[in-house]
Amino acid sequence: MLTYHVTARRIDSHGCDVTTKAAHLLADTDLAGRQDAFNPAELLLAALAACILKGIERLAPLLHFTFAGAEVTLTGERQDAPPKIQRITYHLVVDTAETDARLNLLLRNVQKYGTVHNALAACVQIDGKVQRKL
Repeated sequence: MLTYHVTARRIDSHGCDVTTKAAHLLADTDLAGRQDAFNPAELLLAALAACILKGIERLAPLLHFTFAGAEVTLTGERQDAPPKIQRITYHLVVDTAETDARLNLLLRNVQKYGTVHNALAACVQIDGKVQRKL
């Protein structure tokens, strides 16, 4: 079984330092929020975004799918009581000349084999769309 390790250390009431391997990330823990760091909900969306893009990198060679780039934009909808993300939508734009059928095949495979995607989909409604870069 593959395992992942992350450590978060409080810097002050405004933020924490999150580390893994040789990487560092400043996370927002300020009650008023801060503009220079991801808050926990944004980190969750960032994890899903990275999962989607990593999935493309992993699946493209297997599917013989050619592309020049990809970008994904996500929105999380939070309910207040109890506080939770209840829905995530995303829009994936792929720079490719592949057919619509192949583009949809890529999306289905990204959704089926994404570690973070599958973990979140078990408890949150996730709706994703894909389109070719215009």
